[in-house]
Amino acid sequence: MQTEPRLTLETTIQTDAIQGDAAIVRCTGKLTAGVTDILSSEIKRLIPDYKWVVLDLTNLTQMDSMGLGTVVRLYVSARSAGTSLQLINLSKRVRELLGITNLLHVFEVFGEERMRFP
Repeated sequence: MQTEPRLTLETTIQTDAIQGDAAIVRCTGKLTAGVTDILSSEIKRLIPDYKWVVLDLTNLTQMDSMGLGTVVRLYVSARSAGTSLQLINLSKRVRELLGITNLLHVFEVFGEERMRFP
């Protein structure tokens, strides 16, 4: 029996001569209790060095309250450091979770093709 990965991350850097560098973190699996420190450590490592950090949630299949709390804390940490934390490619379930918690309007949410760095 094959189990779905709890959480794996792939970080790439998008370079733009005009807008600067952005770190894109692609999340795969489940962002749930017990693995939130993986995402937290990676994003906190990136915040000091990048003006934009993008969480690509294309392959995120589940997020619980611990995962949501982690994303909110990272958003606050990023803003405090002058970094923009953007979310792209939310699944229907993740979008609904952000919607029912009234957090959808707090985050900058885009599809990958509409991702923007001011």
